[in-house]
Amino acid sequence: MTIASFLIIAWILSWFKFDRLFIQACKELYKKEVTKATYYFTFFCIRTIGDITLFFNGTFYDVLMS
Repeated sequence: MTIASFLIIAWILSWFKFDRLFIQACKELYKKEVTKATYYFTFFCIRTIGDITLFFNGTFYDVLMS
């Protein structure tokens, strides 16, 4: 459920053109052409890494229950 919430946040930020800002920043910083798929995948990866960290710290289920 938390991964879905991050994707919803990414979707809402795209209403304010944050996705274009992200794509332009990646283009300028890394000289790589990226798409909206990269934008959403980045949000997915950030939340997944956060969930894995919580899982190994033993606090994953505490966060889910609160």
